[in-house]
Amino acid sequence: METIKVEQDEKITIITLNRPDKLNAINLTMSRELQQAMKEFDASDQRVLVLTGAGDRAFCAGADLAEFPEFWRVVPTVGVETNKPIIAAVEGICIGGGLVLAAFADICVATEDTKFSYPEGKVGVTGGMVAGIAARIPHKAAMDIMLLGRTFTGRRAYEMGLVTECVAPGKSLETAMEMARELVDMAPLVVQYLKDVVNNHMLPKSPAEEMMRAMIVTDQIAGSADVEEGKRAFFEKRKPKFVGH
Repeated sequence: METIKVEQDEKITIITLNRPDKLNAINLTMSRELQQAMKEFDASDQRVLVLTGAGDRAFCAGADLAEFPEFWRVVPTVGVETNKPIIAAVEGICIGGGLVLAAFADICVATEDTKFSYPEGKVGVTGGMVAGIAARIPHKAAMDIMLLGRTFTGRRAYEMGLVTECVAPGKSLETAMEMARELVDMAPLVVQYLKDVVNNHMLPKSPAEEMMRAMIVTDQIAGSADVEEGKRAFFEKRKPKFVGH
C-alpha cells in the first residue's frame, strides 16, 4: 500500500490514512487502496475496524482536488458495506470528505481541538453524500454544517451528536482502541445484526446514497463473466450459458 497503512491488533484492524504531507487527503490511489483494505477486512475474521490519520495535523482533508477520486467508494455503508463496527479516531483537521467518513462511521472519537468543516458551498462542488448526516444528527445541526460551512471544534461536534466521545488532544486513537477492545469481547453476531438493522432498516438513505448503491450493483454486473458470455453468444448467434457471476 502506498497511501494507507494496515495493521492488526488481535481481532482489531487499524487503517491509517498515510499522506500526512497532504493532510491525508484522499486521492485516486488512496481511494482504491482504502476500498481494497475495507473489503479485505469485511471478508476476514477481524471484528472491528479503527480508521485514523497519520500525523497530528489532520485526520483527513477530504478529497484531493488535484487528483479527484470517486470518493463515495470508500464511504462506509455506501461504497463499502460491512456489518462489522467501524470506529473513526479523529484529530487535527477533518474537512469535507473527512467529515463524511467520521459521520458514516459507527462510532467517532475526536479530540476537543479537532477542527471540523464542510466547505463544499464555498468551493462550488458537491456529490451530495454529506446530506446523509441529516439522518444521523439533528436537522438544524446538519444544516449548520452543510449550508454555512463554518469550522467547529470536536467539543461542538460532540454536542451535535456527530462525535461519540470527545477526548484530550493526542488521545483519540487510544480511546478508539479501548472501545474496539470492548467490542471484540461482544458477541459478533449480535453486534453485526444490530448494525445491519440500523443501517439498512432504520436510517433513511439520501438520493446520493441510493444512487451509489445502485452503481455498485451495476458495476458488478458490468464486470461479470456473464456480460462477456452474453456478448459472445450474441455475435456467435447461440443461446448464452450464464453462470451467475
